[in-house]
Amino acid sequence: MPETPDAKLAVLIDADNAQPGGSDALIAEIARFGVASVKRIYGDWTTPQLRGWKDAANKHAIQPIQQFGYTTGKNATDSAMIIDAMDLLYTGRFDGFVLVSSDSDFTRLAARIRESGVRVFGFGERKTPEPFVSACDRFVYMDVLRATDTDTPEASGRATKLSAKALRQDAKLLSLCRRGVEAASDDEGWAHLGAVGSHIAKQSPDFDPRSWGYAKLVDLITAIGLFEVERTSSGEGRGSQIRIREKSRR
Repeated sequence: MPETPDAKLAVLIDADNAQPGGSDALIAEIARFGVASVKRIYGDWTTPQLRGWKDAANKHAIQPIQQFGYTTGKNATDSAMIIDAMDLLYTGRFDGFVLVSSDSDFTRLAARIRESGVRVFGFGERKTPEPFVSACDRFVYMDVLRATDTDTPEASGRATKLSAKALRQDAKLLSLCRRGVEAASDDEGWAHLGAVGSHIAKQSPDFDPRSWGYAKLVDLITAIGLFEVERTSSGEGRGSQIRIREKSRR
């Protein structure tokens, strides 16, 4: 999905279902998608469970929203976050929403925001239910971000690059790459990398080359070893264009 650094984003964090570890990397990742015009974090700040989020909220100027747990077993935080999200959506001031949670209760919220033509970027743990992941335009797993955050212990050894053999044994990965190339290819089988990446993201919002230990899509596809990679200069200092196709295609 194309990144638009000037897009105005509303960042809403469910502190009850998100871990503070890797908050620096989280904020940095959000900056790739746009400008966080609103940053709010929801939870019962009178409880010790949210102590870790207090420092992160202060450091990154995230506004804490107090929500008491009025009834045992009921998550009042979800309701408050959903109400605020809809209020912000109705202002028409935002190009995208960032929902940080692993809670499936936000599935319908993400779908509703997208129905209004506004992008949704989700962040959560691997345990996040598939419906919530699929309801987002893009979903990033927090363990991937922690692997790049030097302030967290998870950074060591988490981003190990998988070998070509291991990559080729991942049927889902190969299927996504092949379908992406096929959908974006010309008559000779060549496809521009950007178009391939966009197609893959539409099919699998949580697709992220970093999950296999590679920083960029071109690095991952090259490592698989089943695709030709062609780089051509765009001229006038614009850098290079990257095209790919299956090696078996002639």
